[in-house]
This record gives sequence, structure tokens and C-alpha cells, in this order.
Amino acid sequence: MTTANAPAPRPGILDIAAYVPGKEHAPGVAKVYKLSSNETPLGASPSAIEAFQKAAASLERYPDGQATELREAIAATYGLNTANLICGNGSDELLGLLCHVYLGTGDEGIITEHGFLVYKIQIQAAGATAVVVKEKDCRVDVDAILAAVTEKTRIVFLANPANPTGTYVPVEDVRRLQAGLPKHVILVLDAAYAEYVRRNDYEAGVELVSSNQNVVMTRTFSKIYGLAALRIGWMYGPLAVIDALNRVRGPFNMNSPAIAAGAAAMRDQAFVATAIEYNNEWLGRVTGALSSLDLRVTPSVTNFVLIHFPDIDGKRASDADDFLTSRGYILRAVRGYGFPNALRMTIGSEEANEGVIAALAEFMGR
Repeated sequence: MTTANAPAPRPGILDIAAYVPGKEHAPGVAKVYKLSSNETPLGASPSAIEAFQKAAASLERYPDGQATELREAIAATYGLNTANLICGNGSDELLGLLCHVYLGTGDEGIITEHGFLVYKIQIQAAGATAVVVKEKDCRVDVDAILAAVTEKTRIVFLANPANPTGTYVPVEDVRRLQAGLPKHVILVLDAAYAEYVRRNDYEAGVELVSSNQNVVMTRTFSKIYGLAALRIGWMYGPLAVIDALNRVRGPFNMNSPAIAAGAAAMRDQAFVATAIEYNNEWLGRVTGALSSLDLRVTPSVTNFVLIHFPDIDGKRASDADDFLTSRGYILRAVRGYGFPNALRMTIGSEEANEGVIAALAEFMGR
């Protein structure tokens, strides 16, 4: 009989490093520009806001446990079968459900060196082991992933595009990765930033999911749709996987205002097109301006850039972070992702973008 002075979590839980979000505040600064969480500067679609407000009239009622309206809007937009869709409280919930259902003690989940920190957290929370694969110059190495597969591997997480690097894996390499995995290993394509990508050799994952039984794709409403506060994510996957996840997810895991706003946002693709155009313009302008300051910027296809600073006293990322914060510009320190001398900058409003460029010019002595 085991005795203890207080309840204790099961072994391994306290070994997990909790996720730390980007900072939000700059004490003593009158106006703050938050560019640390990859939030869109354009806000949400007016249609989504209207739907959210309308839903407030029925807060006494339980939400639709199947998120039918939202799934139907997604299915209509992408030409998918609603039965292959599951929605969640952010894509984070769906990633966690995958680990909960398909991983256990003795299993392994593969993640890449600079991958989204939530992957490792959820793998460990399921009692499994996270196997970290090295990247090459801020890019996922498909061959290294395949070399890391063992008889214990049950799941592979691939953020495409990746965060915080902003790089992507071409579709042919993703297909090669899937083809090289055992059929019982799930390939998770996390396409949170897919809408921003303007490359002919990129696919978010719809076709790969449709033609295989061991691939799922997750997407989010937190980025280009501007609904981060509502926590809306969705997954497209094989019927067997969706069925398994539906058996363990909460019966009302999404709230009614989120379902309504998400469906309205999905139907307003004109708003999405405007956001894509805005980001495409400013991504190039910011990248060019920062590169001209002798700052190395990892080529990005997303709504953020990874800025590498010189390894010189007074000019390192930590120094730049303090300098920018003192002027109200909050970027994301990414040492937890393996980049101790870099900052990630979200493409923000014109005022914010120009302000960061000017501040970093001053910081670099230009």
C-alpha cells in the first residue's frame, strides 16, 4: 500500500516543461505593439464578429456538440466530407487528443529540433518519449526523421510551415516522408500557417490525407482568421482516426459563439484574401529592411520572421529584446525553441512594422 502526504501526479508529469507564451506587456511604456504571438493586425471578419454577437443572445443553451455549422462551412470551402472533420478548442486540443489516443508508455513520438513546443508536452503527457530530430539550417530534414523511426514510433509531428522558423517542406518531400513511414505510424501535418504560403510546391495536406489512412491535417482560426481569443481548431483525417478522437473528446468541447464566428469567418474568403495580400506585401518589406541592417532573416512563408542577431556584446537578441521592449515593441524570444540569439517578429500593422524597423536601425547603429 502506497502512502503519501499529498496527491502526486503520475511519473513523468513533473518532468514536463510548461509552455510559456510570448510576453504581452512593456511596463512604463504608453503604447505597446504586441508582435510576439503571430496575431493578425487586421482583426476578425466583420461577419464573424456579427455572428459572435448574435450567439450571445442564447448563452443559456448548450452548444452543438458536433459543431455542425462549423464543420459544414469548412467542408464547403475545401470540398471535404464533414464526417472526416473534427473541431476543437484550438488545434492544441486536437494535438493533445491524438497523443492521448495513440500514445502510451514505451511509445515514441518524433518531433523536429525547432518544432512547436506543444508537441513535446503532449507526447510526454501521454507517457511516451519525445524523439527530437535535428534540422538543417532552420529546415526540416525528412531523411533524418525517417532515420529516427523505430519499432516504438507511433506518431510524427510536422509543422508545415514551421514555427518559429517560417520555413516549409515542399510537397514532394512530405509525400516521401509519408511513403517511408510504417502504415501504423500517424503523420500529423500541422498547417496552422497554410493560408499565408504563396509557393507552387506547397500543399497543406488535404490530398495526402484523402489518399492515406495514416495522415491527419490540423488547421487553426487563430492566425489569418483573427479568432485567437475563441480557440478554434479543426482536423481533417481518416474516418477511423476521427471516430477514435470523437470517443474521448469532451461532449461540448467548443462554445456556441466560437462555432458561429468560425463558420462565418470560413465563409468570408474575401476577407482572407485581403489578409493574404497585406501579409505578402509586408513580409517582403520587413525582410528586406531588416536584411539591409546586416541582420540575418530566415526566409519565411508565414506571417512572421525569425531575426538572427550578431554574437557581439550589446548586439545580441537579449539586448535587442530589452531595447525594443523599452520602446513598446514586443517580439518573441525563442531560446526555448533552440534559438538563443534570435527574435521572432509577427508582421503587424504598418505603424508597428515601421516602428520595429526604425528601432532596430537605431539599435544596430544605423
